[in-house]
Amino acid sequence: MKNEEYKTQLDVACEKFRKLMEEQLVRVEDMKAQGDFVDYGALDCIQIGVCGGDGIGPIITAQARRVLEFILSDLVQAGKVSFKDIEGLTIENRIAKGKAIPDDVMAELKSCHIILKGPTTTPQKGSGMPNIESANVAMRKALDLFANIRPVKVPEEGINWTIFRENTEGGYAIGSSGFNITEDLAVDFTVTTKQGSDRIARLAYDYAHKNGLNRVSLVTKANVIKTTDGNFLEDCHKVGDLYPDIVTDEWYADIMTAKLVDKKRRRDFKVLLLPNLYGDIISDEAAEFQGGVGTAGCANIGKKYAMFEAIHGSAPRMISEGRGQYADPCSMLRACVMLLSHIGLQDRADKLERALDICSFEEKKYVITGRDTGATCAQFGDYVMETLQKLEGNTAQ
Repeated sequence: MKNEEYKTQLDVACEKFRKLMEEQLVRVEDMKAQGDFVDYGALDCIQIGVCGGDGIGPIITAQARRVLEFILSDLVQAGKVSFKDIEGLTIENRIAKGKAIPDDVMAELKSCHIILKGPTTTPQKGSGMPNIESANVAMRKALDLFANIRPVKVPEEGINWTIFRENTEGGYAIGSSGFNITEDLAVDFTVTTKQGSDRIARLAYDYAHKNGLNRVSLVTKANVIKTTDGNFLEDCHKVGDLYPDIVTDEWYADIMTAKLVDKKRRRDFKVLLLPNLYGDIISDEAAEFQGGVGTAGCANIGKKYAMFEAIHGSAPRMISEGRGQYADPCSMLRACVMLLSHIGLQDRADKLERALDICSFEEKKYVITGRDTGATCAQFGDYVMETLQKLEGNTAQ
């Protein structure tokens, strides 16, 4: 009787697997048919959608928007840049609609060229909330934001890393679609495609080449995860061969976490190129050297859309403890630096980055502690804008 039960359960599992793989094959064909990156300079008006998210998200995103509007005020007045509030990306609305991103919210997102997004809450098993996919993962897939780029810089430690994390495949590609084959056996999936590996590798190597960085480090577990990680490694090497000015080296993910702590070796790293899951973990570790995940922003880049966000979560405990107003906006402000650079405003990106370095590392007139022992999020936003004004005055002189 047990064998018959197993056969039935396996038949159901195989049918589920077939449907999942059919969806992935459609995605492969979509990637093959894609055009080139959008030219922001050719747009009449760049539309920036702003999503607050959950927890501290609306608080830190509001300050990021204030600073962006300040530094882009002339372009906003000229109608070259506009901001659009996008509501409905809260956990409450997503649960009510039964979707990671409700259809009306997705339509609003797709009406924008650029998205500035606050952290969102993802229910985990045992939380009592429905099994809704991560809004981040859903957005990356729907808008095909295949590159997650996270810079980490600590000059006094010799750290200047740029992490390129593949953003739409790996363990997160169909992370909410795993299933229990029997009550004893559960399966999840890791997905790698040649097209997905090739495009993230080309972006990483091109970045290294343009910025005079002579090393790209590939990080996998291809010694154990031989097929998917092995294919990722092989495809990245093929792209690396096109860049003879760049040295390519390989690291296993577990060893890389150790070597980032090695004060002598970590100075050698320039650009790190990783599949999705390892990139998520290692970029969080890397951010800790800079002052924690609260200091780090990231870009999610696709050919048609781009989304910029903090790398940390929604910090619901800060809200429940009444400390939301003391949240650190630096992660979102660092993301704004990348946003400005992405749309071709490198001079403004450099100025904002300089202001943040002054406010966070050098002058430190206000310090964010996450509690009433430090500045509020709004006070720090004011501080950044005051510093930008001083920099503008020094430039004028």
